[in-house]
Amino acid sequence: MLRVVIFEHAENCHAGTFAGHLLADGFEPQVVRLYRGDPIPDLDGFDILMAMGGPMEVWQENIYPWLREEKAAIRAWVGERDRPYLGVCLGHQLLADALGGTVGPAEVGEMNLLDIELSEEGRKHPLYDGFGETKRGVQWHLTEVKTMPQGAVRLASTNHCPIAAFAYGSSAFGLQYHVEATDQSVLDWSVGQLGEDAFRRLPPLGDRGVLRRRVSEAFAELLGNSRRLYDNFMRIAAMRYAC
Repeated sequence: MLRVVIFEHAENCHAGTFAGHLLADGFEPQVVRLYRGDPIPDLDGFDILMAMGGPMEVWQENIYPWLREEKAAIRAWVGERDRPYLGVCLGHQLLADALGGTVGPAEVGEMNLLDIELSEEGRKHPLYDGFGETKRGVQWHLTEVKTMPQGAVRLASTNHCPIAAFAYGSSAFGLQYHVEATDQSVLDWSVGQLGEDAFRRLPPLGDRGVLRRRVSEAFAELLGNSRRLYDNFMRIAAMRYAC
């Protein structure tokens, strides 16, 4: 059985539906809570690395010094070893930054349930096997990947986020949208000053309760999308080690 390690960056930015999928499949991932000061373990003991979201920015190494070590670990894991990686939101941005891409403030921030449109490459890619040309996903970001690492392939976009997903190497993927979101995620993310500040910066969205209701009403669909992408990713990871 593949051994999984998960990097988490905040209490309210956990593995969400992925945690349930892993548990249902008999996996017992090691969760590294970097925001609590957990050290990054020896990654030779693992086969899959997942990195979740978080409220910090990839360039805030002076405030969050563990970001420097995390990016070095991602660079070694993906750039040097070509091992399976799945990064969501901040994890997506960290993958780009670690491998030589660029990350910066979004021209238009997104906090909504949006259509994720697959590129021509995305429609052919095994990560999106079984999906149509578009799918819905929860976007919650004010920062985005501006340029991908050299050799990366763009898999998806939204109207305001050109790089909503990309692939690198044989089995590394970054997703700006929250494929792991649960029906409680919007509530979790909007608690506290950071959530309040984010909503003030995106006034067109209005009441956060509207988004919570939209996500709750669509959750069966979102959960199915999450499970399908998880299954596709795990299949890709297994094939990486079968070679």
